[in-house]
Amino acid sequence: MTAPHSNAKRINDYAVIGDGRSAALVSRGGDIDWLCWPRFESGAVFAALLDPSAGHWSIAPTGTSAVSRRYVPDTNVLETTFETSTGARVVLTDFMPALSPEQQRKALRPAHELLRIVRCEGGDAEIEHVFDPRAGFSRTPPRARDAGALGVRIETPDGLLVLRTDMPHARGHDLPRRARATLRAGEEWHFSLTMSDDWPAVLPPLGARTRDVLEASTEWWRRWASRLTYDGPARDLVVRSALALRLLVYAPSGAVAAAATTSLPERMGGDLNWDYRFCWPRDASLTVRALFGLGCRDEADAFVSWLLHATRLTRPELRVLYDVHGRVPRYERTLDDFEGFGGSRPVRLGNAASDQVQLDVYGEVIEATVRFAREGGVLDRETQRMLVQWGEWLCKHWREPDDGIWEPRSGKQHNTHSRLLAWTALDRLIALCEDHRLDIPKAKLIDNRDAIRREIEERAWNEERQSYVSKIGGKDLDATLLLLPWYGFEEPSSPRMKRTYEAVRRELGAGEGLLYRYRNEDSPGEGAFGICGFWAAEYLAMGGGTYEEALTLFEQLCSYANDVGLFAEEIDPGSREALGNFPQAFTHVGLINAALTLDARRRGKVSTGATMAGGGAARGA
Repeated sequence: MTAPHSNAKRINDYAVIGDGRSAALVSRGGDIDWLCWPRFESGAVFAALLDPSAGHWSIAPTGTSAVSRRYVPDTNVLETTFETSTGARVVLTDFMPALSPEQQRKALRPAHELLRIVRCEGGDAEIEHVFDPRAGFSRTPPRARDAGALGVRIETPDGLLVLRTDMPHARGHDLPRRARATLRAGEEWHFSLTMSDDWPAVLPPLGARTRDVLEASTEWWRRWASRLTYDGPARDLVVRSALALRLLVYAPSGAVAAAATTSLPERMGGDLNWDYRFCWPRDASLTVRALFGLGCRDEADAFVSWLLHATRLTRPELRVLYDVHGRVPRYERTLDDFEGFGGSRPVRLGNAASDQVQLDVYGEVIEATVRFAREGGVLDRETQRMLVQWGEWLCKHWREPDDGIWEPRSGKQHNTHSRLLAWTALDRLIALCEDHRLDIPKAKLIDNRDAIRREIEERAWNEERQSYVSKIGGKDLDATLLLLPWYGFEEPSSPRMKRTYEAVRRELGAGEGLLYRYRNEDSPGEGAFGICGFWAAEYLAMGGGTYEEALTLFEQLCSYANDVGLFAEEIDPGSREALGNFPQAFTHVGLINAALTLDARRRGKVSTGATMAGGGAARGA
């Protein structure tokens, strides 16, 4: 019986590699403990992240080593360096090929490939290799066939999995495959894992070809990063956030996955474990602003195109989440035999939030579409028709309760943030009408927009607390109130916003610059929410505070990144450990947007999300 793989790791111990179709998590010690193939939401080939017996792939020197790691600058190529106790220096390079169209046309290449190169740069080192894959979240090894030069071949429901290596090893059909051999100074071994869902499988040679693909992939990422236009505070971390966000873009459709993982806990040992391998339209306007702001025009255009495609399939109603192809995901289920990360159960596949109602989605999608138009995008007749339908639908339904941005499973309420985004949606549609980009009767939109404003100003403002509150007629706070200026509803420097900011910091502050998203009976043990802290920094940068205050808070929040610049969804205020799914697009988007606004403030050109969308909100205010 094979001993299970150890899962005694932290979320911060992981880095991510990918190719715009899927992503793998690599631990500090050289273990690949997470890979879903062929897409983000597919079954897992390696899932030791969630259960020690659910598959992993490790390459590392035997014995003890001092370990450091980095991304090759301006790339998503990961290097892990081991300094062994015997004096050897070993470098493990992990990546998924990223090639230009011209390079792809020159030779056949696998549909999906993960490459690993282990190189000895000094001394001699004994290397241990353990390959222990699974098929579709199983805890039982699949059947394998050793085909010699054609590699170890494994049939899975998603395709043919093939491992090939030039490391010396014994042949056999059993899994896991284990090998130990001595790697001498100047030598390197190559490992290629491919998945093919079509026949025949493409199995390119190892050796020089692997090194050529590494050089080509490194160059591809550097060319991509060189197009980023940002040159403000914390540029290196902003570029890393952009590279992480790019890994979560599903290239064939333009969709942006919320995270690469499922069921990493928001509360260690608890049940706040959700599947985030899908795409949330509610993140749209923040993500599109970040992409356009960085100069990522292709990715921004592709994401808006995906948004319009996905939402067209369910219009005029918008779903909370979609898969990377724009379909509504299957039902949520649990893997009852999985231990969960750090004993946090259940492990979930799918997300029941897909059946919820979130009215804020309309504002996010319309805001993103308007920003796309302001950046030169063309709104075709079908898109215009869809925008009109959404406006009419919102005029009928904005007064209804919904589940809200945080997706609690406790029922619908009248959420202030949802009202704000309904106001935003109607305001942006009015702006399109006034710019002669949309033909829709304005009077009805104006009446409803102004009615929403009155309700927020009168019923979402609590005189006793001297703050806006999270529910219409309520008294509690949540961090989304910091977005009122972002969408142009309030001026950042208005007395109401200043008091709201003070109340949010006082009641939701988690220390050291961090913010909880809310505090209620469900929240004990939950971490501070990463993006909420960056919302606070951006609020200050927009004019709610001084530039120095905003920069100090921003830099404090940036210090919570792990050693390779990545963030999960949440941060434990006491231990500074990452919590929740990883890497989290929302947190990196928050960092990017805060940096963009800080840089604009530094240059004297700061503006709200509303004015950058074209000024409709200013007219509506």
